Amino acid sequence: MQIEFYSWGAAQEVTGSKHFVTIGDTTLMIDCGAFQGKREITDKKNREWNFDPSKIDALILTHAHYDHCGLIPLLVKRGFKGNIYTTPATRDLAGLILTDSAHIQKSDIEYLKKHNPDNNIVIKEPLYNDEDIQKAMSSIISIPYNRPFPIAPGITVTFLDAGHILGSAQVFLDIEKDGEKSKIGFTGDLGRKNLPILRDPDILPDPDFLFIESTYGNRLHDTVDFATDKLADIITRTSARGGKIIIPAFSIERTQELVYIIHLLADQKKIPNIPIYVDSPMATNATSIFSAHPECFDEETRENFLKNNKNPFGFNQLHYVQDRDESKELNKLREPAIIISASGMCESGRILHHLKNNIEDHRNTILVVGFMAENTLGRKIADRQKTVKIFGVEYKLNAEVKILNAFSAHADYNEILDYLSSFDPNKLKKIYMVHGEPEAQEFLKLKLIEKNFRTTIMEPGKKYIENI
Repeated sequence: MQIEFYSWGAAQEVTGSKHFVTIGDTTLMIDCGAFQGKREITDKKNREWNFDPSKIDALILTHAHYDHCGLIPLLVKRGFKGNIYTTPATRDLAGLILTDSAHIQKSDIEYLKKHNPDNNIVIKEPLYNDEDIQKAMSSIISIPYNRPFPIAPGITVTFLDAGHILGSAQVFLDIEKDGEKSKIGFTGDLGRKNLPILRDPDILPDPDFLFIESTYGNRLHDTVDFATDKLADIITRTSARGGKIIIPAFSIERTQELVYIIHLLADQKKIPNIPIYVDSPMATNATSIFSAHPECFDEETRENFLKNNKNPFGFNQLHYVQDRDESKELNKLREPAIIISASGMCESGRILHHLKNNIEDHRNTILVVGFMAENTLGRKIADRQKTVKIFGVEYKLNAEVKILNAFSAHADYNEILDYLSSFDPNKLKKIYMVHGEPEAQEFLKLKLIEKNFRTTIMEPGKKYIENI
């Protein structure tokens, strides 16, 4: 039996996850995500594909982040006719993410048409619309964790908890064809132990080949306990000088984690009694989906909140902002407050308005709590550039910038090594490394070689053939 692997996204980069496995006459796709970063470059990559969607038999979706699910409607629009398999929570979150994406694309085009009277900018049509999303969503079959299911003759799939975001899954392929057997594992985006809300990542059951992410392959995170104390200190100090804490955060998982931790800090009276605003309609809707999937929660969340009939995502100081006018009112705030808003990489959404109105005030703090891809505004702020452009206007970065990497939902290199310590290097035939920038991957590869793991860094478009 011959198995072929290749990737057309998240190979030697972080975004645009698209991985393929061909076993005999069956081709499976793992994720169909959008590229993110510099707009002209990513738009071209999102539109120009090097594979034929009609030749794919099934799509497996690991989780609902945009860089993993963002192009699924376009895949269906371009001829994919198979089923899409994912977990129930991911199904619900993906519908939210994709609908929001279509809305943003439509709004951007309307804005360009309105402000481009001379037609000197080429305006492209949206990648997909609501009708395309509905068609894609109707192809989804949701399967809970730890329930093997057949996806093609001789191929069984099992989802295991990845501990990354709500509903995130590792993928285990159990293959038996013509009397030959093989097991393939995909970690997807691998989470971390002891994060709020979610269970720790499961361990895949002895794969022959393992695809592992490497986002933080050369980084170490602080512990969540340390970061929680640090967060309390940042909130207290910024509040004492009359400033606001502006937190760009992904609408899914990061926002809910922050709300959960701030709720605990408020209950323990470790932070001043100031208002907290979640200014992201998608985060508000995502929080409702979180509440609908307690089966994904860890024991600590059940103990702290559910057993006491308390809502982990709601308390007196917390306000969810849906209305645009209410969002604009936040610009008039003169007293200390916490504002959590999207997008997480500061590329779009209401966070841009909050940054614009607060970035030049030295009393304020911009708190970075997640990964910022190259060329994004978030990366420029995290790198503490002296000036940054927002809506084409240059602003001085006078606000204090603080970074808390403990809230990252991606395992660091020690956590990846800890995860891999469950595997025997003599039995694991090869590790394929994906979802990381080259510097991080090269560092992690050396660490894996030290542990006697045979490791390959996936190159975009290159085909890797394994004979079983």
